[in-house]
Amino acid sequence: MAHADFDALLLDPTRLSIVSLLAGVKWAEFSWVRESADMSASALSKQITTLGTRGYVEVQKGYVGKRPRTWLSLSDSGRLALEMHVEALQQIVVESRRAAQTHVAPPDDGRTNQPPTGDHRVYPG
Repeated sequence: MAHADFDALLLDPTRLSIVSLLAGVKWAEFSWVRESADMSASALSKQITTLGTRGYVEVQKGYVGKRPRTWLSLSDSGRLALEMHVEALQQIVVESRRAAQTHVAPPDDGRTNQPPTGDHRVYPG
């Protein structure tokens, strides 16, 4: 199985969660992403910096009244990276199902439901 479309940055579950949250909105307030991803502000800030360096996340800072606010958005390149990463994950599922469907299990002789000793093949239950 070739997985050339995996994005190493998105293999981290935290970063994958962040970009997945942002994929569903145009802009999100930092605090909403922090709460939704169940992260501390400092941990989210670090991940946003990492994603921003790659160009996956755009950051805008501003004020609501006198209170500073930070908004986050998934960039076009971030959206494409997420889509390709998810497609690569889905391909694993498709290929695994195909392999399981084409696998021929040995006949059940009624003695055991376990594979013979020393046999490392997979036998569907």
